[in-house]
Amino acid sequence: MIIAIDGPAGAGKSTISNEIARRQGFQLVDTGAMYRTVAFEAARRDVDLGDADAVAKVARSLDFEFRFEEGENVTYCDGRPLRQEIRTAQVSHDASIVSAHPKVRDVLVELQQQVGRERDSVLEGRDIGTVVFPDADVKLYITASAKVRAQRRVEQMRDQGLEADFDEVYNEIVDRDRRDSERDVAPLRQAEDAVRIDTSEMDIDEVLARVEELVAQYS
Repeated sequence: MIIAIDGPAGAGKSTISNEIARRQGFQLVDTGAMYRTVAFEAARRDVDLGDADAVAKVARSLDFEFRFEEGENVTYCDGRPLRQEIRTAQVSHDASIVSAHPKVRDVLVELQQQVGRERDSVLEGRDIGTVVFPDADVKLYITASAKVRAQRRVEQMRDQGLEADFDEVYNEIVDRDRRDSERDVAPLRQAEDAVRIDTSEMDIDEVLARVEELVAQYS
């Protein structure tokens, strides 16, 4: 069984995907973390993010694994766990750039499809229901207003002891929405048969109840 969860940055996809996968006993393939990891590794290796061939080479060199550890879905790259180092604002910006390269996407989409087919899976991203798994059993599009998403991100960063300016975070979210929606390759959009859930005025329990209701229809 494949559950595809798409939507813009900061809408709550990660929290919802994590909890649904845990409750259902599914593996969670965090596709966004894969792009973040490629961006992180490319920058660490001083690779020009605008060089599609060079970034694709970085992507091909990486080995991914996802493990639930104490309730957290941890991304492993080449046997090394990656946590907050791939969740910074800079990595978010860089990931949007590298994800626009067709050659990079080709490498990662193939890997996502391979991993997803190995067992019941939840896949989270921006093009899961439209590109990676257009035949997914359940397709969800999780969204929220840009202001709500920015406030959530600021609170999350401050909880982690990081400095966060609302206007800066808000502008970055708006800019990223534009880049992700206007890119030529696999732009962010809702699949025609996806169920849209706006979390702006919903708490996590309400969202999870709605998602579990939809999953139960296909179980």
